[in-house]
Amino acid sequence: MKKIIIILFISMVFLVGFNEKENILIPKDAIRFRIIANSDSLNDQNLKLSIKNDVEKELYNIISDASSIEEARSIITSNIDKVDDILKKYNIEYDINYGNNYFPTKTYKGIKYKEGNYESLVITLGKGLGHNWWCVLFPPLCLIDNDLDNKEYGLYVNELINKYE
Repeated sequence: MKKIIIILFISMVFLVGFNEKENILIPKDAIRFRIIANSDSLNDQNLKLSIKNDVEKELYNIISDASSIEEARSIITSNIDKVDDILKKYNIEYDINYGNNYFPTKTYKGIKYKEGNYESLVITLGKGLGHNWWCVLFPPLCLIDNDLDNKEYGLYVNELINKYE
């Protein structure tokens, strides 16, 4: 009888933990960031990642102290020229759009981010026919350590989202 109770308890803990992670939702008051590559060629994908690294560093520098969506929005819109300056260095065709943009469904480290139209900063490189990279800029989920395992990531995301609600 004790074995059955222990097995049931472990199963319930596992299921509750799994469902808790699946229920983590990005708050409505969030700003996403997306870069769409020109194509899926290795060169275009590598270029996308280089640009992502440069732009992400700049965005982190200007938005890291934002304490509300309104403040983050104001900082981003007044600093689009800095993003533009970074992109000009690459001597490529691109488009920068800040507004309501479509995002496909994505699952990352066990957390499902639903598709839909979201307030976002979107950079489209060239024809924008390649795979994209995206994250949540505010609250600053882009800045989470990629070395975290799925459970640690889920806990950190939940904590960070609760901080800004």
